[in-house]
Amino acid sequence: MRSTNRFAGLVLAVVVSCVAGATIVVAAETNPWDALPAILEQIQPPTFPDRDFAVTDYGAVGDGVVDCKPAIDQAIAACHEAGGGRVVVPEGDWLVNGPIHLKSNVNLHLAAGATVLFSTETAHYLPVVFARYEGNEMLNYSPFIYAFEQENIAITGQGTFDGQAGPKHWWPWKGTGNEDQLALREMGEAGVPARERVFGEGHRLRPNFVQPYRCKNVLMEGVTITNSPMWNINPVLCENVIVRGVTVRSHGPNNDGCNPESCRNVLIENCLFDTGDDCIAIKSGRNADGRRIGVPSENIVIRGCQMKDGHGGVVLGSEMSGGIRNVFVEDCKMDSPNLDRAIRLKSNSLRGGYLENLFVRNIEVGQVADAVIRINLNYDRDRGEHYPLVRNIYISGVTSQRSKFPLYFAGLEQQKIRNVVIEDCTFRNAQRPSVIEHVDEITLRNFRLLPREGIDRN
Repeated sequence: MRSTNRFAGLVLAVVVSCVAGATIVVAAETNPWDALPAILEQIQPPTFPDRDFAVTDYGAVGDGVVDCKPAIDQAIAACHEAGGGRVVVPEGDWLVNGPIHLKSNVNLHLAAGATVLFSTETAHYLPVVFARYEGNEMLNYSPFIYAFEQENIAITGQGTFDGQAGPKHWWPWKGTGNEDQLALREMGEAGVPARERVFGEGHRLRPNFVQPYRCKNVLMEGVTITNSPMWNINPVLCENVIVRGVTVRSHGPNNDGCNPESCRNVLIENCLFDTGDDCIAIKSGRNADGRRIGVPSENIVIRGCQMKDGHGGVVLGSEMSGGIRNVFVEDCKMDSPNLDRAIRLKSNSLRGGYLENLFVRNIEVGQVADAVIRINLNYDRDRGEHYPLVRNIYISGVTSQRSKFPLYFAGLEQQKIRNVVIEDCTFRNAQRPSVIEHVDEITLRNFRLLPREGIDRN
């Protein structure tokens, strides 16, 4: 699948020398960040009528014991039928025995001090719904908060959604659900229609926490999410998405913070991620299923976020067979001995697809366990004939205080990484030299590597 490159011609390179197998170039370019205001103009929050529907008016009791799902469902239905507004969950502990399904024009609002506790009984998340699991479409247990083909929806407030997943609930399926994962992937490769891929009861594929699917105008703001079965926030095939001021603290397996998947026009800003996997991971479907759907993630803006524990701060891939393009990352802080990498691109020749037009600036990295910036096109060592295209990576103003590698770039002989520009960056206390393999062009400008003399936090 060929991509349309909005930024073609931005970087005009002149070869001057060759170092360690990579072409080092001097470049003259226009500023790709000039495209950002036009993208942001397209990303607007949904608006709602000024009317409230309190869940207590429908019988909800905030004692953490009474099942409040019927009351919340009724309040959402009433709000939707009235033309929209806020469904308000006041201070208290609200047990919900099953998923919350949002409808168009509904803002689910958690007041300060409100905690929604989701049941740990798997049967409560039936019947199955149409969803994605790691980039493959199927029918599975419902995500805890789910919306399908809705418009103008929001989750706001200062409260907490607690999935109550842990060592006794959901997380143990990480090891015992491998057969189901393999079966789903084989169905995708064989072209089995998505609605015939039925899992749920009797299977062990964990649902994601929040998954709006084929929705438009989506807002998440202010809330905290914790203890997810798997991925925390996973908008799929959505357009106009804002995730703002959200805190994600969830340390289970595959507990990614926010994974926009095959989405267009997404803003993630001023959030905190402290996770058991990637903090933010941009995706677009896996292998044959991703190519079948063929919808990229594009026009993604990430700014003002803080990343603590995780496998990567901002990650592109690896389920990216539909392509990823036009990603802007700025003004973020990433720091933890349990954060593996700051910026990471990962794919392989089984995934295919493309990763192009990534622009990163003004990132403060305290310490990471692996590389500050890592591009790996041999991820998981899966092999196929769909060589991923990675090009137009522009990184400036990144500072790092401690890492194993400054840079770790591993392209493929069949498809080299193209056109990487790194300028005004300073990396301190790297344990090992950078690794550069199968990279066609790198521009280094005002790039400093400083010796191991301890961490400078000034």
